[in-house]
Amino acid sequence: MGQHVLPGNPPVEINLKRSARARRISLRVSSLDGRVTLTLPKGVSDRAGLDFAREKADWLRTHLSRHGGTVAVGAGVEVPLAGQPLVLTPASGRSVRVEGSQLLVPGAPDRMGVRLAAYLKTLARDRLAEASDRYAARLGRTYSRITLRDTRSRWGSCSSQGALSYSWRLIMAPAEVLDYVAAHEVAHLAEMNHSQAFWDKVQDIYGPYKAQRTWLRTHGSALHRYRFEPLD
Repeated sequence: MGQHVLPGNPPVEINLKRSARARRISLRVSSLDGRVTLTLPKGVSDRAGLDFAREKADWLRTHLSRHGGTVAVGAGVEVPLAGQPLVLTPASGRSVRVEGSQLLVPGAPDRMGVRLAAYLKTLARDRLAEASDRYAARLGRTYSRITLRDTRSRWGSCSSQGALSYSWRLIMAPAEVLDYVAAHEVAHLAEMNHSQAFWDKVQDIYGPYKAQRTWLRTHGSALHRYRFEPLD
């Protein structure tokens, strides 16, 4: 899949892909993260596809304005950490650090997003491991391992072998939401379903969880808006 930028105000990033099964050009705006995908059938040139996208530019910007669009991470951009918005600021030194309302990121400006993502993933692993250990101890069960991914379809999962998997973007959500997801997945160590017995386990080890579950349903998709990799 190639990436292109549609000029204008604001510019629109377009992910171009080809599909042998596609019968016509299609343009889609993801309701989850606002990504724009232009799908081309066999025999249609990139140029023809981008011309099609230009014709739909007003429609695209209308949909993106409703969604909020993708946020390219860089200097001056606000990125949430544990639910608190922090302003990305270039800095000296060797490590990413928080000072007041600023998230200080050293290194080359064009690598700021990549460096910040590495920092967030490390922080997410530490906090999710701590939360998983805490709730597993309360449940009286053990898990086999923890894996971090950047999944869009789910925030976490638990395999029948006791392996836990989480989206590292949870580190951007409020701390109590991250904790809830950890408790939810750990509860699956005892109940591999979503029965009332499962929800009772979540309540037992975490406490009331409806507010955190609602936060994810209402605001969780916004965490996928942030693009940390540089545009090719």
